[in-house]
Parts: sequence; C-alpha cells; structure tokens
Amino acid sequence: MSEVQRTTVMLAAFEGWNDAGQSATDVIRHLVATYESTEVRHIRCDGFYDYQVARPITCSIQGRRRILWPQTTFYDIAVSPALHILAQIAPEPNYRWREYCHQSLHIAEEFEVDRIITMGAMFADCPHTRPLPVDVSDNGCQCRMDREYNGPVGIPTILDAMACEEGYDTTTMWVSIPQYLGCDECPQATLRLLDHLSMALGVSLHTGDLAQRAEQWCCRAATLMQCNDELAGYVHELESEYDDETRLHDAEAMDAPQAEQLVREAEEFLKDCGGASLQ
Repeated sequence: MSEVQRTTVMLAAFEGWNDAGQSATDVIRHLVATYESTEVRHIRCDGFYDYQVARPITCSIQGRRRILWPQTTFYDIAVSPALHILAQIAPEPNYRWREYCHQSLHIAEEFEVDRIITMGAMFADCPHTRPLPVDVSDNGCQCRMDREYNGPVGIPTILDAMACEEGYDTTTMWVSIPQYLGCDECPQATLRLLDHLSMALGVSLHTGDLAQRAEQWCCRAATLMQCNDELAGYVHELESEYDDETRLHDAEAMDAPQAEQLVREAEEFLKDCGGASLQ
C-alpha cells in the first residue's frame, strides 16, 4: 500500500488585542478539543512578555501550588491522515516581535508546513442580526478592508508578512464582532472563522456544539436589543448600512462578467458591420 501524502498547515491565533471575544483563539481551542491533538513545541516566554500585562497565574495542581507563565504552545492536530494542522496559540508578545516570528517560522519549517494561516477578531460597527463579516486575504493579495486600512497592526499581520517574505503560501482571516455588545466570548464569530477555515482547507471541519452556542449568543443579543429602544434603533441603522454594502458588493461582482459580455457583443457587431460594408 502506498503512503498517504500528508499536508501540514500552520494555524496561528493570539490572545489580546487581536482576539476580540476570544473568537480567534477559540477556533484553536475547539480544534484541540475535537480532534486528536498533541503538544509538540513551545516558545520560551522569557524576553517576549511584560509580566505586568501578561501576568503569570498561580494554581493548585494535585495539591501542589504552581506558577503558570505565559507561553506559546504548538499543537499537532490530526484532522485526517492527509491533513494535519500545526496550531500556534499564545498571548500576543510584548517585545522582540521579529525574533518571535523567526522562531515561529523555524518551527513551521521543522514540521514541513505548506501554508500558514493567521486569524484575528476585532470589534466593529456591524449588526449581530446579519452574518458577521469575515475578511480574507491570500498571499499578500489584500482584501478591500486591508487595502483601505492605515494604522497599528498586531502580531498576526507581522507573522503573515514575514511568512510571505520567506515564500510561504499565506492566508489571513479577520472576523468582525458587534462593538455594542462588548462580549467576553463570541461563539458566532468563532463559528464564522471555522467555516471559512473549512473553505480554505477544502475540508468540512467538525463544528461540535458551536452552532448551538452561537444561536444562544444571538438570542441573548436579541433580548438585549428588545430591552433597549436606543440600541434597537442603532442596530436597525447598522442593518441598513450592511444591506446597502452587500448590494453594492454583489453589483461590483457582477460588473466584470457583464462588461466582458458587452465587449464580446460589441466586437461581433463591428465584425458584422465590417463584413456588410465590404459586400
């Protein structure tokens, strides 16, 4: 029997500024809990973290008190014999980002990674009553949101840029979460990222109870809106803006094929006219 050709994709998400509602890192937590997973590598925390920002945690394990330091963990997640995910999860480092990313890419090289996918989540002006926006960019070809953005960036953007420079195929995914909810967790956003990750990998990743939790999140948001007329009015405004942008996007997507068809028809018309004038 021939061996199965295995593909390894690196998936990275970071706690903190890049992770509104823990939506991006929860994708990795979900995958680790759903599939056969093994801790395979770590990046030492010393020199990368400000411990007043990413504080160590004290806990009792089997009756013994231990200090847990912030760290980067890599998991080997066996989605199938043909597909493994090398998942990187960590608090966003405070210092020495270039060195941190170089270490991350060295581990990617060690595991013969074929592609690197970074994920993030941000609060934005979007309604919870519509599909949460997910912006995807591939191999440095930026989506419209990235092209229009000027401002500070987080470690996912730096890791993606350095991976591109090293010649990796790369994808970035960012989900937007309604800012007016200010939630600690957003399973709806996690589910949206997981769906787009499935499309990017060409597999159907197990969603587990995410759909049910996402529905509960939507119900809580709807209840909050019903109890606050001012919030309800604001959400209706966001819905109108969202629907207008969706119609505009759909129209732009249709323009190119329609334009090509018009050019073909015009060329055929001119050919016919030319043929008739020669007769």
